[in-house]
Amino acid sequence: METITTDYLVVGAGAMGLAFVDTLLTETKATISLVDRYAQPGGHWTIAYPFVRLHQSSAHYGVNSRILGDRKIDKIGWNEGLASLAPGAEVVAYFQHVVHDTFLPSGRVRYFNKHEYLGDGRFKSLATGKAYNVGEATKIVDATYMRTEVPSMREPPFKVADGVDVIPPNDLVKLSRPYGHYTVVGAGKTGIDACLYLLDAEISPSQISWILPRDPWYFNRNNFQTGEEFRERILAAGARSTEAIMAATDTRDLLHRLESAAHLTRLDPSVEPEAWKCATISLKELDAIRSIPKSNITRKGHVTLITANKVTLDNGTYVPDADTLYVDCSAGSIPKRPIVPIFNGRHITLQAVRFCQQVFSAAVIARVEAVYTAEAFKNELCTPIPMPNHPNEYVRGYLQTYRNEILWASEEKMKAWLGASRLNVAASRMPKPPEDPKARVEFNKKMREKLVMQIEKLEKLMRADPDREHWTGVEEDMHQARL
Repeated sequence: METITTDYLVVGAGAMGLAFVDTLLTETKATISLVDRYAQPGGHWTIAYPFVRLHQSSAHYGVNSRILGDRKIDKIGWNEGLASLAPGAEVVAYFQHVVHDTFLPSGRVRYFNKHEYLGDGRFKSLATGKAYNVGEATKIVDATYMRTEVPSMREPPFKVADGVDVIPPNDLVKLSRPYGHYTVVGAGKTGIDACLYLLDAEISPSQISWILPRDPWYFNRNNFQTGEEFRERILAAGARSTEAIMAATDTRDLLHRLESAAHLTRLDPSVEPEAWKCATISLKELDAIRSIPKSNITRKGHVTLITANKVTLDNGTYVPDADTLYVDCSAGSIPKRPIVPIFNGRHITLQAVRFCQQVFSAAVIARVEAVYTAEAFKNELCTPIPMPNHPNEYVRGYLQTYRNEILWASEEKMKAWLGASRLNVAASRMPKPPEDPKARVEFNKKMREKLVMQIEKLEKLMRADPDREHWTGVEEDMHQARL
């Protein structure tokens, strides 16, 4: 076994791992070894379905040092009139450029692709079996803890009888014949994308069925834009969201007020959502999926068995149409995981420190690692926010986000960096501070007071929530995780 000398061993070359390495490379003189089991960088993007796109603007995705996309407005398609969304192939190519044009030429990064991490600072080549380890002084960064999953990574989580055709969305582009009917399984972003793909292929909405175990809330992408052309719209949307928080009487009331404020939306206004996964949808996409007849939408829980003549779910059955193709979109994407201390001795476990913003969070963690030394204070600056699953977790997610941001704003070592960070979408949605130094101080004071006011209200809503079994993430319940 060969021992290598490196300051950091980063396990996972997905989006979070690369965002962390990019900032650490820029902010320090450290040496970094990047270990990944895939042949190319990009994590789940390298095996996602061909028609996948970002669901938020390309302008704030990727790594800090390199722009993704062209910063243009889409002129056609489901995202027409909004900031462009990079397709999966562009994202994969982008990450290739990040590694091969930025990381490796620095002379401080080694990239071990097609290598498996074994634990305790050891890893081996999947091609030759050659093993490596790192010394005790090396910090080990887990960029895989979020356990991102796409349908092509596993078999369907339900039983399938012989003669029934079930495919991951990847295989939609390979179909060689038309089917009499198409059934999409799964209510998340992948399920939406599969429905849109079928509609775009001119499949009649009446030929599409959709199995929704739980209806989710979605972010309304039309009001989650960035850039000067959208500034007035976004500032108005932010003001409406603040009003909704301050007026809310409980969590459900808040979510409904945010829907009225065009901050959130849902498939069917008559159905109360029971899921929340941070998915974002445009109003054109929403109109399109609403064209699927309500009689074709099944809400009976998760699928357990599919035979030629019957679909069995948690809470019932139904008889499917003849010659149905099932598209399995039921993978959990980013599952809900217990939060763990981000900084723990020689171990760093990447998690979100801003709600639903993983790559920015990884860059923040790298900045904190670069400029602070006391572990307790680093963890104070980086309290993790678990991936949500239930609508009630909206309150907890934004509450901890605002708490973290208050701390960052109080730190001189963070303020300028945050203002310059390409990944910091929040900065582009804030009112511009005045140029005059005195006026800027007063502006910052008012912005802090506004944030504190929202924190206090969200704390009140959280304390009053009777449905607390959905909450995770209180610091005293933190689990331990070490690679």
